[in-house]
Amino acid sequence: MIAIYTDEEVSLIRASARLVAKTLDFLEPHILPGVSTLFLDKLAEEFIRSNQAIPAFLGYGGPRNPYPATLCVSVNDEVVHGIPGGRYLRDGDIVGIDCGTILDGFYGDHAKTYLVGHCDDKAKKLVEVTQKSLEIGISKAIEGNRVNDIGSSVQSYIESFGYSVVRDLVGHGVGKKLHEDPPVPNYGKAGTGAVLKAGMVLAIEPMINEGTWRVKVQRDGWTIVTADKKLSAHFEHTVLVGKEKPEILSQT
Repeated sequence: MIAIYTDEEVSLIRASARLVAKTLDFLEPHILPGVSTLFLDKLAEEFIRSNQAIPAFLGYGGPRNPYPATLCVSVNDEVVHGIPGGRYLRDGDIVGIDCGTILDGFYGDHAKTYLVGHCDDKAKKLVEVTQKSLEIGISKAIEGNRVNDIGSSVQSYIESFGYSVVRDLVGHGVGKKLHEDPPVPNYGKAGTGAVLKAGMVLAIEPMINEGTWRVKVQRDGWTIVTADKKLSAHFEHTVLVGKEKPEILSQT
């Protein structure tokens, strides 16, 4: 069942999502060559807890293989769910940072891909196009449209540049849980899927590959990489479906 949130509930989701945005803003000056992904993770956890919230990703997934960190930090060919550790960022890397919080029982979810130091034009273009595709997808989050209007618009834009849209991973509803209905693919046929209604809250998150859309899961059970080892970029916002226009909740 797809949740329709009240104004009061939306205000709580907005507060949580804004905290995620503030967390990424706090991290940005530290995303530099020579900085470890573990250091970024510790900074994020401390910041979130200092704001009376809980890292939403830490321990996610249950007892068999819980996610072990606050952030997902995905470098270069890592699409999403990269586990922070002893890896140090290098000049020319691109790094996707995905973060979630739980504040007063409600979730926020937000991700950006950053350029580390001096990146080549190829990396810059992929990041730029992926970010723009998120804006295009968000513009479709209006009452009366359908879920796949979002994905279709993302796919059309992305493929016009020769890039590919990851099929195995999609966006989702978010609010009282981190992952709720409906699934929000970044591809599909316009005019199909669930009808959007005001009060729905969606995590819209294009995951875009430089080469093939195919991906592989690493041995840790979490990290997703491109099958051809080419670059991948990821952007995400928590978005409120509106009657006339959407509202991005995950911004300061």
